[in-house]
Amino acid sequence: MKGQSRREILGLLEKYDLRPRKEFGQHFLADRNLIDKIVATAEVGGEDKVVEVGAGTGALTVALADTGARVIAYEVDERMRPVLEEVLAGTTVDLRYEDALEVDLQSVLADDGWKLVANLPYNVGTPLVMDVLLRVPAITSLTIMLQKEVADRLVAAPGSSDYGLPSVVVAFTARVVERFTVPPQVFVPPPQVSSGVLRLDRVEPPPGFETALSLARRAFGQRRKMLRRSLEGVVTEDAFAAAGVSGESRPETLSAAEFLALAKEVSDG
Repeated sequence: MKGQSRREILGLLEKYDLRPRKEFGQHFLADRNLIDKIVATAEVGGEDKVVEVGAGTGALTVALADTGARVIAYEVDERMRPVLEEVLAGTTVDLRYEDALEVDLQSVLADDGWKLVANLPYNVGTPLVMDVLLRVPAITSLTIMLQKEVADRLVAAPGSSDYGLPSVVVAFTARVVERFTVPPQVFVPPPQVSSGVLRLDRVEPPPGFETALSLARRAFGQRRKMLRRSLEGVVTEDAFAAAGVSGESRPETLSAAEFLALAKEVSDG
């Protein structure tokens, strides 16, 4: 089966007396062309190793398996077991009924070169992406669908209202390869908002980025305050001056490079 139509998804849910659960952020992808586009964007082929989070009704899972790639798929909702057993019959997908946020993915995946390809449940998007970028180097590429507002925050530029700590994490750890918007009507049930697909390829973060990230985390934790106040006791006036950053600035105006410059002065001081 290549992809799933809206009718097929509704038929599967009815067959097993299932309803999408809001607490799991379930919006099942029902557009075969979009599934093909996601797989193509991720550049998944027969030699690849892929991890999927949120298998749902298995539409994307099957498309990934059809490339010949090795696929590990996570699904937190045990109710989906009969649907996925039917849909994935005959494939080699390694299906695991676990909460991916509670799994040590780095230990599970072990070797490098994995791709994360997923229609992420709406309630886990940001924490999962942050965890993968910061703690799972085995995953070298992420092609992910999230709420559009979440996708916007991940790739926001300094000075924009969407810019925050997730934007800084992405700036330090990844390169944005592709980005496009997805309308609500391609899901069952349709969400209230549009979605966004991002492809992020991991890059080697610069030396000192951990300190820079610590400063950014502290600053964004008090984002209404000037940096002079939020970083008081950590960054001196001399360090601000040497880094070329005004202590009167607020965190949303600083680029990742400027946080890195502050971190260098803190470390050297």
